[in-house]
Amino acid sequence: EVQLVESGGGLVQPGGSLRLSCAASGFIFSRYTMSWVRQAPGKGLEWVSTINRGDGSTNYADSVKGRFTISRDNAKNTLYLQMNSLKPEDTAVYYCRMGGARGQGTQVTVSS
Repeated sequence: EVQLVESGGGLVQPGGSLRLSCAASGFIFSRYTMSWVRQAPGKGLEWVSTINRGDGSTNYADSVKGRFTISRDNAKNTLYLQMNSLKPEDTAVYYCRMGGARGQGTQVTVSS
């Protein structure tokens, strides 16, 4: 059974940083492209970033480019999202995603 468990969210002031983690199990993590998506209050799901299997190449939404960094540790079956220079508009529930599966999410709130 595929399981994705996000953690690391919280309340942070504008300009602050957070590091999200996603612990994966139930599949061979290194063989899959992984993504982060988010859902802000009252809005639909928004793609944030993807890291490809194999070469580990990355892609980012324009809204987070230069501020967020996606990474993975295949030995630990864990996906990460380092978020710097956070803005109020980054407030959302963040989910890691593998194919059609995603976890329960972790809340990120950026507010002074």
